[in-house]
Amino acid sequence: MARQLLPIAALLLSVAFLLTANGLHSILLPIRGGLEHFSTFSLGLVGTGWAIGFVASCFMAPRIVHQVGHIRAFAASAAAAAVIVLLNAMIVTPLSWILLRIFSGFVLAACFMIIESWLNERATNENRGTIFGVYMTITYVAIVVGQMLVAVGDPARDTSFMVGAIFFCLALLPLSLSRAAAPQPLAGVTLDLKRLFQNSPVGFVATLLVGVANGAFGTLGPLFGFQMGLGTAHIATLMSIAIIAGALIQMPAGRLSDRFDRRFMIGGAALLASIIGMGIAVFAPHNPIVLSLAFALYGGTSYALYSLAVAHANDFASDLSFVQVSSGLLLLYGIGTMVGPLVASGTMESFGPQGLFVTTAVAHFAMAIFSVYRTTRRAPPPQHERETFSAVPSPRMLTPQTAVLQPDPEELPPAPEPEEVSETEAPQEDGSDDATGETPSKAGGDKTKETEATP
Repeated sequence: MARQLLPIAALLLSVAFLLTANGLHSILLPIRGGLEHFSTFSLGLVGTGWAIGFVASCFMAPRIVHQVGHIRAFAASAAAAAVIVLLNAMIVTPLSWILLRIFSGFVLAACFMIIESWLNERATNENRGTIFGVYMTITYVAIVVGQMLVAVGDPARDTSFMVGAIFFCLALLPLSLSRAAAPQPLAGVTLDLKRLFQNSPVGFVATLLVGVANGAFGTLGPLFGFQMGLGTAHIATLMSIAIIAGALIQMPAGRLSDRFDRRFMIGGAALLASIIGMGIAVFAPHNPIVLSLAFALYGGTSYALYSLAVAHANDFASDLSFVQVSSGLLLLYGIGTMVGPLVASGTMESFGPQGLFVTTAVAHFAMAIFSVYRTTRRAPPPQHERETFSAVPSPRMLTPQTAVLQPDPEELPPAPEPEEVSETEAPQEDGSDDATGETPSKAGGDKTKETEATP
């Protein structure tokens, strides 16, 4: 493993610094905004601004990189991210934070796309799984470390913003000094919503609603803790617990979904997330142990849903590649994260901090109902033709380049074939879905190693 990772050590170190800074910045803004008495709706717009910038960058960053090169684009983006953090501390108004957050999302997405394209260039079919696994681990660890750094300082002071700027600047050093050859141009993307829905209605709707719920929780979760009277360290711990639980539950839930209809798994996990969220909203627990347990259960169920939705969509892909489906759903998730903070901020202003979980509960319940309903409209593909589940990092930090870097499920060990496939598991006799007219087939179709992620 050391031989595989040593050539990309500089890239991975830059990833660690970037995600640590972003984890700190993301949780610092809602807490400081609460201390400054910003309205909940304004802080919701701050979260929406991040999503707008992030999604816009996925379309525009490839052109910028093509014109100026990878290293210059990365250096400019990381430097801009550091400047933005400092400006957040200097100009403390809702409007300035909303605008700055749009630019923050834009430059951070560009940074992630550049690094992921670089990692993909150095990855081979033999070591791609190892590189992607290490990338996933660094993603989760760095985000948690960044969130916990908030507990070290005082959010009311500017020191924490300075620390975030320092980490963004540190991300410049490893990549700027690396001797690794610049990769091929970034993959361009387009978004064909109609084609995505025809491929998998459940994958489409679930991904959109996961974006709504996770966008609301990721943006306003810290504000929920602040309005509940929790300390900064407790807020950071709760948000970290949710992320860790989501990371730990992905593979067990995914392997289980390899054996059953994934739509039931999506529906079941969404229903549990809805019940847990509504429980938090109704009972509003203040006990640290109860809250920690509730956030762990919520994170474990809600953060596993995106990977399940992507796996299900790939199960039914026909003429779309794995890269096309995954990158398309990722952009759809981004659209959901634009909506979630706005809706949740409205419910929080109407019902108090518990309104956050009212929003997530409604989104998850709608997802559960739709997923189970779709099991009556189209049969699952035969179990032996399904793709093996593959976990993904937190989609809030993913770009279409991640889909290129991620190992194709066809390269992973296949799910065990059942001795006999019952008639109820087989596709409908005419092989089509009465709602979409699409024919279920093995995921990914012709899995060519495309550099163009064009869903």
